[in-house]
Amino acid sequence: MAIAKAERLMNLALCLLGTRRPLSKRELRDSIEAYVEAFGPGNGATGSDDSFNRMFERDKDDLRELGLVIETVENLDGEVGYLARRDSNRLPPITLDAEEAAALGLAAKVWQQARLAGAASGALQKLRAAGLPEDVDPYGSHGALEPRIPVHEAAFEPLMLACRDRRPVAFDYRKATAAHPEQRHVEPWALECWRGHWYLAGWDRDRGAERVFRLSRITGKVRSRGGRYTAPVPDVVTVRETVASWAGEFADRSARIRLRAGAGYPLRAKATSVRELGDGWDELEIPYGHGLDAWLVEFGPDVVVLEPAELRADVVDRLRAVAKG
Repeated sequence: MAIAKAERLMNLALCLLGTRRPLSKRELRDSIEAYVEAFGPGNGATGSDDSFNRMFERDKDDLRELGLVIETVENLDGEVGYLARRDSNRLPPITLDAEEAAALGLAAKVWQQARLAGAASGALQKLRAAGLPEDVDPYGSHGALEPRIPVHEAAFEPLMLACRDRRPVAFDYRKATAAHPEQRHVEPWALECWRGHWYLAGWDRDRGAERVFRLSRITGKVRSRGGRYTAPVPDVVTVRETVASWAGEFADRSARIRLRAGAGYPLRAKATSVRELGDGWDELEIPYGHGLDAWLVEFGPDVVVLEPAELRADVVDRLRAVAKG
């Protein structure tokens, strides 16, 4: 079965690379022997169109995971076609010194998830074929500390693929101040990690504005939606600034909190002043920006907001929402 699938993927890749114009699903179905044998010709009379479509979408995603750049093109009649341009799938000559190769190897070891680790390994294999020095081991040890970016949310992988493919999605999202989730329709731009949490930045179709979503608050499955993006996608730097601002990176004022002694070390690292109150509590002054209320809630009973009043009210609202379940 593995050999049959590998052969089918290879034939699909050759078809997409060998064509000068986009090929429709029907044309690809009629051109690849494995599809014809399994489903018959694409004349719509066999009743197996749904099975073929599912297999084709899986094959296309597998090829993209292997690094093939597949373009989706819609003609004037509205028919969708696919092709893989050779210039988009060819690496130029690459020359890397030992330090550059070591940096790439270190980056490849960042991801803990098996699927991302495989993609990183495949990328390094391509670089080796394109000129990575043979005497350099990109996986070699480069220090006592090794970077890791943990990803525990099930929504990460489908959203990562949706960002890559520019594919709208829908998911159920529970705000910190809400007791129940609500459905959101989003054009995903990018995923960013901030303070150990993953965030999705994108265009919220329901609200007609850019929004940032914390992945840990996405419930259920991420569902793909058809159609094109309706809003322009900003550059990567702008997206990162949006996530940082939304998650509370930029502060324009200060807040005073009480913090239990021996707790909340991330808050202590951000504090501009710390004063011992006694009885196991300290008073801290910390930068106050958008998202601070959500961060403070994570420390539960170890934190009491003193001022400003609106921050205290926001934290209380979030705690009540959590208590309601």
